[in-house]
Amino acid sequence: MKCTVNTGCDREEVIVYTKEKTPLTNEIERLCLTDALELIGYSGTKAVILSPSEILCFNVEGEWVYAHTLKGKYQIKYRLYQVENFLREGFVRINQSCIANIRGIERFDVSIGGSLGVVFKDGYRDYVSRRQTKHVKERLGIK
Repeated sequence: MKCTVNTGCDREEVIVYTKEKTPLTNEIERLCLTDALELIGYSGTKAVILSPSEILCFNVEGEWVYAHTLKGKYQIKYRLYQVENFLREGFVRINQSCIANIRGIERFDVSIGGSLGVVFKDGYRDYVSRRQTKHVKERLGIK
């Protein structure tokens, strides 16, 4: 098994020799690749490299997909389904137009009607759709 992480100018490489893939080697590979994906976010005239670990959520506004971070909101040049395919564990789709980083959620608000609101660490608010509620609760270990 070979896992390569490109950090920009320098190249880092992790090589694991094993007879077969195991849960441990899968976890090593996942850790190597988690921050290997870097997205470019645009805010006005500046472009910023974003790693998945700093992104609180991705959401669709109009025709554009935005990545919310503690530093601000950045437009990205991918569709939401493409972003979902890039992401590893730690992210969950909460509705048709939002994918949340589980570590980026500050709290959930439950309404009288039973709907689940989500408040992210940057103050952005969204909701968990009825269709995704069961999946979100399973990912978070909530019954």
